[in-house]
Amino acid sequence: MAGKSARRVPEKTVPDRSWRARAGLDRTQRAREQVCSAGGADRRLVDVGGGDLRPASIVLRRTARGTRVAAVLRWSVDGRAISIPLGEVDRPTRAANLREGWKLAHVAGLLAETAIPAGSWASSPGSRKSMRANKPKDTKPELRLRSLLHRSGLRFRVSIRPLPSLRRTADVVFTKVKVAVFVDGCYWHGCPEHRSIPTTNRDFWMEKFERNKARDLETTRLLEQSGWKVLRIWEHVPAQEAARLVSETVAEARREAGTAG
Repeated sequence: MAGKSARRVPEKTVPDRSWRARAGLDRTQRAREQVCSAGGADRRLVDVGGGDLRPASIVLRRTARGTRVAAVLRWSVDGRAISIPLGEVDRPTRAANLREGWKLAHVAGLLAETAIPAGSWASSPGSRKSMRANKPKDTKPELRLRSLLHRSGLRFRVSIRPLPSLRRTADVVFTKVKVAVFVDGCYWHGCPEHRSIPTTNRDFWMEKFERNKARDLETTRLLEQSGWKVLRIWEHVPAQEAARLVSETVAEARREAGTAG
């Protein structure tokens, strides 16, 4: 009848199969479910600072009214759980909704992916591209630098702790002359030229970046106090220039060692 509002049809409660985990799953089975839905173990990692990667999980929850399913990304650091809401998912099964949740996490730039775009020394200023360019080690800038150093006749060790008692890994290490080289990614280490801060969960990422910068400063200080020369090179520095800086630093260290001897 004209003038009367249409009757609102109540929404249906989402079925358990769209979000609830199967009963009786042990810890290994739950982890396998997350790996499968993420597309691989290396596709469910978050960087918690200093290149330290931790596995995350997608948690599915039914909303308060029971008519929607929400996805949350969760991981833990030092026993403290961190949860980031991702949004709603609307697939008919739990497996499909888990996959959708991982897609949301990747789009939001919350995961540290291992794939690096080809042909570029540095990642772009865009936060998602920068995250996609992130790897804990053997990045393209590191590989190019190592190749140039090796061709110049220098010999070194790769991805080791300069000080065994200090849990900090340098990218290129000259143990005899005590030179440690770090190739710092622009995004994670706060490059003033190329760093960008995601608009989603901005406070969380700001805190993460500040922790990374503080850790870098502490690492440099502790190594220098132990007699090491520390060289930090941004990933956007051209490979030839980076190799020249390293070669000059090693040569200086050798001269000082010879003088002391």
